[in-house]
Amino acid sequence: QVQLVESGGGLVQPGGSLRLSCVASGSIFSINAMSWYRQAPGKERELVAAITSGGRTNYADSVKGRFTISRDNAKNMVYLQMNSLEPEDTAVYYCNADIRPYRFRNSVYDYWGQGTQVTVSS
Repeated sequence: QVQLVESGGGLVQPGGSLRLSCVASGSIFSINAMSWYRQAPGKERELVAAITSGGRTNYADSVKGRFTISRDNAKNMVYLQMNSLEPEDTAVYYCNADIRPYRFRNSVYDYWGQGTQVTVSS
């Protein structure tokens, strides 16, 4: 069974920084893209940043220059370094990954973490 677990959320003042982590565990054959999404109250879930297994990255315009996504393939982990945080960044942040489980390695499945709250407020 494959699962994603996020950590690192919390309360931070405007202009501050946080680093989110997500680890994929279980019977994993390989991991393709890994991503971070967020959902603010009353809004739809949106893509924040994504990274391929080869390290290519993609960011939402609203976080470019402030957030950095990275991954450690050996540890099945993805990170989101968030700098210059703004109140508008307040949301639940979700880790997402496209994974081939060992048992069904010919198919790619979409997995989500449970989410971690990020609150930016003075």
